[in-house]
Amino acid sequence: MALSPIKTCVLGVGLAGLTFHVPFVLALPELFTLTAVLERNPQTPGGKVQQRFGVTTKIHRTVEEVVNDPEVELVIVGTPNDTHYPFAKAALEAGKHVLVDKPVTETVKEANELAAIAKAKGLVLYGYQNRRWDSDHLALKRLLSLPSSSPLSLGNLLEFESHYDRYRAGIRSSWKDSAGAVYDLGSHLLDQALKLFGRPAQITAFIQNIRGVTKPEVDDIFTIYLHYNPGTPFSNQFTVLLRSHILSVKSPQLRYAVRGTKGMFTKYGLDTQEDQLKAMPSVSSILEPSYGQEPESIYGIVENIGDDGVTITKTTWPSEAPGQYIGLFKNLAGAIRNNEEIEVKWAETTQVIEMIELAYKSSAAGRTLEVQKL
Repeated sequence: MALSPIKTCVLGVGLAGLTFHVPFVLALPELFTLTAVLERNPQTPGGKVQQRFGVTTKIHRTVEEVVNDPEVELVIVGTPNDTHYPFAKAALEAGKHVLVDKPVTETVKEANELAAIAKAKGLVLYGYQNRRWDSDHLALKRLLSLPSSSPLSLGNLLEFESHYDRYRAGIRSSWKDSAGAVYDLGSHLLDQALKLFGRPAQITAFIQNIRGVTKPEVDDIFTIYLHYNPGTPFSNQFTVLLRSHILSVKSPQLRYAVRGTKGMFTKYGLDTQEDQLKAMPSVSSILEPSYGQEPESIYGIVENIGDDGVTITKTTWPSEAPGQYIGLFKNLAGAIRNNEEIEVKWAETTQVIEMIELAYKSSAAGRTLEVQKL
């Protein structure tokens, strides 16, 4: 017997709501129903959802209306960072499952409190780390999974470099410009690295406001080093370098530079899903074969050293699997309806917040900090 779709309310109809959440709720009618949205000041009777997608749904003006709506089973929090904790807490206390956009909270203490509420009430609490389903990241994971005997193997990794760079001299009329780059883009880079390599031994961070166009304390560039001791995860010492620069004049931008004992992987250009989601005429486009496909022009390159220690062989490494943020939503529905294992565990998203807090402390102190062992 087919289970009924999950009645969902999306909080916020800005970039997050209209680009990363509402389209997938609408594209999966067998799993979700868009029961309502939170839009404080709709300019038309149907609000932004009807303008963008031609769909009519309830519009709540306050979070209190949302949590008191008996129809709503799932609340998706896609509002500014400082609202994630209070909105998620209110929804959980009202007995609703919650999907929280990144960063899930501003502090580890808040994340742990939400986890305790969800556990006590038997609810699903899920962190929206969609970039695990980027095409470039999926291609990287496939490369790193090759056996050491493969001629394309990178060997033991020595350094993993991951970027989200852009050129943006001015500021946008968006709350994100007051949130800081580490909480915004750093959440993605840290999540991917921690999922791939686990918990580091130490962290060193350099965080700045280089443009001077927002408040001095609001960062727009960062470089974060995660230091791994020998044996975790490789026999050698290993370093992760995570970087975002707001004044990077490059097209396409560097995405990955991964150095190993037997080779190197270099990748330029970003996953295409965000651009597609912003431009698509209909949510049905998400289900088309072309969705999430990378152009061959930004495929990665693997360079391997020959047995002579001199000859280098270059091989194109295609992004075979398309980007699929829809996988996160399918897993979310499975966790709610069928008790399936959550792919983005709350403890993992909490660890991201822990590393962000340590990164700010490291940068302020001007030194490397130890990461507490678990």
